[in-house]
Amino acid sequence: MLSADETQASLIGAWRLMLGKADGLRLLDLSADGFWNSFFAIVVAAPALIVGWVGLANEIGDPDAFAGRFSTLLRLATVDIGSWVLPLIVLALVAPRAGVGGRFVHYVVASNWASAITAWLMLPSALIKLFVSSSSQVSSLVSLFLFALSMVLTWRMTNATIGKGAAIGTAVFVGMFIVSLAVLFGLQMLLGITVPDGA
Repeated sequence: MLSADETQASLIGAWRLMLGKADGLRLLDLSADGFWNSFFAIVVAAPALIVGWVGLANEIGDPDAFAGRFSTLLRLATVDIGSWVLPLIVLALVAPRAGVGGRFVHYVVASNWASAITAWLMLPSALIKLFVSSSSQVSSLVSLFLFALSMVLTWRMTNATIGKGAAIGTAVFVGMFIVSLAVLFGLQMLLGITVPDGA
């Protein structure tokens, strides 16, 4: 388990990368241990993610059956964690052929910590959905704004981390986004989850 100082340094480094500052890489541990330790970011993100899972589980699960909602929550967790990890496995297979193999570790470490930041960035949207229907205009606007902001920050992180110019950085960003969506929808279908419009 990482110390609080190591976690803080990693989050600061990722945030600097999300602002487009490549010097954020100097705050990240890019060793083999650092690579695996970066998945601790899932634990860091978990409280924020759980809020979102609870809100969705309450909305799409059986409101009168705790077991039904809990089962839905576990399936939502599986979808989110799968959508976090599986695209990185795909990148591991593709990166050497795409000419970014040398930046694979950099990207995974930075992406993991940036994803933790993004999870907390999306927390206001998840909190609103706990009290307001996801179909409400306010909820939809907040979700859309935070999603757009997270995409911009993730693009900047990708570009700064790959370090091979905006064209290649953008190609990696778009590719990872498409794979993430494919995994997300695939897991939702596989696990029988139907998310309401606007959720």
